[in-house]
Amino acid sequence: MRLLISFAAIFVSVVLMQLGSGGVVPLDALSGVELGFSASAIGMIGSAHFLGFLIGCWWTPRLMGEVGHSRAFAALTAAGTIGILAHMMVTDPIAWGVFRMATGLSAAGCYTIIEAWLQGKLTNANRGSAMGVYRIVDIGGSLAAQMMIGFLAPASYFSYNLLALLACAALFPLVLTKVEAPKSSLAPRLRPMLAWKRSPLGAVGVVVSGVTGGAFRMVGPLYGVAVGLEPKQIGAFLSAYVIGGAVAQFPMGWLSDKYDRRTVLAWLSAGSVAACVFTVFAQDFGIWAVFAGATLFGLTTMPLYSISSAHANDFSNDDERVELSAALLFLYAIGAIASPVIASALMESFGPGGMFGLNAAAHFALLIFGLMRMRVGRQPENPTAWTYRPKTSFLFGRLMRKPRRPEQ
Repeated sequence: MRLLISFAAIFVSVVLMQLGSGGVVPLDALSGVELGFSASAIGMIGSAHFLGFLIGCWWTPRLMGEVGHSRAFAALTAAGTIGILAHMMVTDPIAWGVFRMATGLSAAGCYTIIEAWLQGKLTNANRGSAMGVYRIVDIGGSLAAQMMIGFLAPASYFSYNLLALLACAALFPLVLTKVEAPKSSLAPRLRPMLAWKRSPLGAVGVVVSGVTGGAFRMVGPLYGVAVGLEPKQIGAFLSAYVIGGAVAQFPMGWLSDKYDRRTVLAWLSAGSVAACVFTVFAQDFGIWAVFAGATLFGLTTMPLYSISSAHANDFSNDDERVELSAALLFLYAIGAIASPVIASALMESFGPGGMFGLNAAAHFALLIFGLMRMRVGRQPENPTAWTYRPKTSFLFGRLMRKPRRPEQ
């Protein structure tokens, strides 16, 4: 029973953290428009979030080793709360970039601690059910964070204070639980080239996933403003993307287990290009067409990370899976850092469709590269079983001790 209570405390902290740090993502974009920031400045703020996220993934395991899980979680939550509260004290895009680095660092750090805590408490008997709930909580929290934008006034003290309160409240369930924290996990070595050595296609796939996910999450609200959506409609637009991705995860994973993952990645890339083209033209056919475009975009792009990760794991051994997971997430973060700045600049130059032009180009490049790898690459002899992999921390690989799937 105490173990179940411990898991419940962890999952409540995840939801509150998602609402606080996740809600600030679309709010910053709309607040930037309200305050007269340029699209490029808003894109830079989005890139700063992922830069902080990358730093948090790398630094947090070391911090846990020095001060323990609970103290590290408290310190990182405080950093994120300060980053949110400071927004309306200094309304300057450079300062907001620094604040968003703090919230990105906080989000990555808190996820790292939560996953380290889970890792220390999970057994083969409870791993499947606990990770299933964790996936639902992660997706549900992300969806709720996007929907909040319909109720938060841009550039408002109240809006940022509310998000800060939610982020701060994430402290209570985890810090006050009476269940003893596990021993600190050793930080995995960060070897980005390991992913390329094991699977060039898997490495490129997660970079493209970072490009498309980073651009849409950080610059998507600007697209919504540009095509005339109201704040509540922008929340629904962003949520349609999350819903499409959530619905597609497991069918696409099943297909990637049944067929050559390279073929599945190629079809997903082709579908993503088509979804981008559809979404660009959808603005001329009303709000429901725009929502449909976002759903299709999420459906074809969000499964990309998990399938690319599974493809890379097909060519790795058990001893290096944790380091491979860290390398893949590092590559994802690199793509996500670069894309908001590029997407916002393209939107300034070519209009709202510029963001989807970037995404279409990235997926077209992945399609071509995938077809090339199908000619020169090889099929794994004993592929791993697919599993949904959220982009949360370098330690997530330790949670997924999936057996290899039986040969068919």
